[in-house]
Amino acid sequence: MILHLQSVPPRNGLLWVRHGLKVLQRKPIALIGLFALFMLVSSVLQLVPLLGQLLVMSALPLVSLAFMLASHQVLQSHTPTAAVFAQPLQLTKERRRAQIGLGLLYTGSTVAVLFLAHWLDGGALARVMDQVSAAGAKGDARGIEAAMSDPALTTALGLRAALLGLLSVPFWHAPALIHWGGQGVLQALFSSTLGVWRNKGAFALSALVWMGLSLGISMMISMLGLLLGAVTLLPYVLVPVMMILMTAFYCSLYFTFIDCFMFGAPRDLPETSDTPA
Repeated sequence: MILHLQSVPPRNGLLWVRHGLKVLQRKPIALIGLFALFMLVSSVLQLVPLLGQLLVMSALPLVSLAFMLASHQVLQSHTPTAAVFAQPLQLTKERRRAQIGLGLLYTGSTVAVLFLAHWLDGGALARVMDQVSAAGAKGDARGIEAAMSDPALTTALGLRAALLGLLSVPFWHAPALIHWGGQGVLQALFSSTLGVWRNKGAFALSALVWMGLSLGISMMISMLGLLLGAVTLLPYVLVPVMMILMTAFYCSLYFTFIDCFMFGAPRDLPETSDTPA
């Protein structure tokens, strides 16, 4: 498939969010089930020290592509299944190797970024976490609160978020460019960077909307819990709601790709399920 890099107006970032939510609305059980399966497998793998965490990191590019494939299937009136996680590895041998190589490169890059952040903040995050652990072991609630309110924690987390955000740029479209475009790893990383840079306005707006939705819904649920005196139930409400939002976000990735590299996303998705991909 021949892909054409193109620029879209910033307002398309809002369309990506809306389309992600509408795709989820069409097949909510199937799509949320896929995200829940991913979370379950990730949790089990992370029980294996180090190796499990590395495997989960290596799989993240494939997971993003799997949700692109799932959104594509929903638009074709199909119900996606867990098979979408394996589909990226079932094409040609060259593309399978490229996807695996991309995952390994993502893991290595993430580890390097985390080491860089640790060096830049002088180990501030590690020190704060040690303080939290020590206070928790003693049952010192004030100690935990003091450690969590340390400005160094905010700085350290902000630094990691910024560095990981930059790292996501070359990997954002790379799995899809390998899968649909047949590009090699380095070419896909370069093309992805160009795609995100050319459409940085749309990506910035999309990120702001997703963050606004997450914070707004979290605050609304928290306030409602306080008013009803059901604070202890908040985690049981917030976790599934955040899972739903994360699923919609992953579904929206498909629209960022087709908008930047194939064709403009439709202005609106009809409520019926006969829209072509």
